[in-house]
Amino acid sequence: MHFTIQREALLKPLQLVAGVVERRQTLPVLSNVLLVVQGQQLSLTGTDLEVELVGRVQLEEPAEPGEITVPARKLMDICKSLPSDVLIDIKLDEQKLVVKAGRSRFTLSTLPANDFPTVEEGPGSLTCSLEQSRLRRLIERTSFAMAQQDVRYYLNGMLLEVSPGILRAVATDGHRLAMCSMKADIAHTDRHQVIVPRKGILELARLLTEPDGTVSIVLGQHHIRATTGEFTFTSKLVDGKFPDYERVLPKGGDKLVLGDRQALREAFSRTAILSNEKYRGIRLQLANGQLKIQANNPEQEEAEEEVGVDYNGGSLEIGFNVSYLLDVLGVMTTEQVRLILSDSNSSALLQESDNDDSAYVVMPMRL
Repeated sequence: MHFTIQREALLKPLQLVAGVVERRQTLPVLSNVLLVVQGQQLSLTGTDLEVELVGRVQLEEPAEPGEITVPARKLMDICKSLPSDVLIDIKLDEQKLVVKAGRSRFTLSTLPANDFPTVEEGPGSLTCSLEQSRLRRLIERTSFAMAQQDVRYYLNGMLLEVSPGILRAVATDGHRLAMCSMKADIAHTDRHQVIVPRKGILELARLLTEPDGTVSIVLGQHHIRATTGEFTFTSKLVDGKFPDYERVLPKGGDKLVLGDRQALREAFSRTAILSNEKYRGIRLQLANGQLKIQANNPEQEEAEEEVGVDYNGGSLEIGFNVSYLLDVLGVMTTEQVRLILSDSNSSALLQESDNDDSAYVVMPMRL
């Protein structure tokens, strides 16, 4: 195997592929990246057995074919440290990988390509093509609500639900729920649900960098596969039953509050400074035309804000974890937001004022 490549052309796919590779591995080959040269194409593959990412680069010069695995992190660090316009010469020489650029020369250890595991291919049951920017928006609007290390392992990921003409993403950690839908050209007749693990979702979002580009999605029995021009991403699915999110959406809230998103966000941020660092609780007091926000902490410190809102209804006092409210306001984009409440023990429903494609549910806190 022997090829030459511009540093920039190698670094971008290498950084993305190395992102999948875990630093601490039980199998040494899993901390390596698989390099394959065929014709005038170089492909780089990284995997942690859950998620696999393949990056493809066209080579400008004819190359000598071959395949080998090398330490991902070291190769990436070498590329990063070289000057940006340099041409890199990479050659396999007696089971060592020799990397030359300008006056620099590096020799890296390798492991055979045969040792490199591939994510099993199952039959794809459903294929659709989506705009990258819209799929990215779907993920960004919901991924913050995924659980991190919950024993209910099916919450450590995102539900993707496909129904005729619609793709919906739902994430919840048991205290809050985020949901966003987009129209999609899907000719599938039934409702089909899969749970993509947290790492898979975050890696997928990193790939969606071309706003005008498309991404082709294949949902199989046990895998999701996404293909863009330069990358193929595969992730195992979480085997489990996601909670029925429609039951979680609050129904019949009679208190409708309209407020300025930025004003609320700033008021919540300021109040949060003096909330209890562990529980992050704040108290909302709602009365005609105004929302009072209060926080205090064990050091007997207090914060209070008043924000003018469009509301005429009964007064209500309710507590929330301020971080959850700030997360929601942080992903919304409209000037006005809508908050629907019923009583101090019921969840709140937050939405953009003129847009129903996203909905956020936050459970109240007892203060």
